[in-house]
Amino acid sequence: MTKTESGRSLLLIDDEDGFLAVMRRRFERRGYDVATAGSGAEALRLLRERRFEAAVLDLKMGDMDGFELLRIFRRMAPEMPVVMLTGHGGETEAAEGLRLGAAGYLLKPCDFEALVECLDGALTQDDSGGATDGQAT
Repeated sequence: MTKTESGRSLLLIDDEDGFLAVMRRRFERRGYDVATAGSGAEALRLLRERRFEAAVLDLKMGDMDGFELLRIFRRMAPEMPVVMLTGHGGETEAAEGLRLGAAGYLLKPCDFEALVECLDGALTQDDSGGATDGQAT
């Protein structure tokens, strides 16, 4: 189990309300300060209002896909690590996400510990001033 610093700000983006609620509770128990967005537009509004240390982003959403949102995030907050999640897709999508700058790419349902490790690894590299080294899992 990895140790997470208390108060890390995390933006969770997914169009499935139940998934967001469960993930929010799990991350908050780990000490994260979590904001949720049910759409790409809502995520962009939140990112304009405050700084997040990391984001977890669903690939398939109603108003825009995760790749489009990741491109915008790279312009608005290039230092913010983003881990992508999807219930659909494979190696091609993972490669595209990593090419666009995602810190990781996981398939749903994903192991929560693997997601935390991916985020912690990206945040640790970001804290040390190094670039994040995305790996598809």
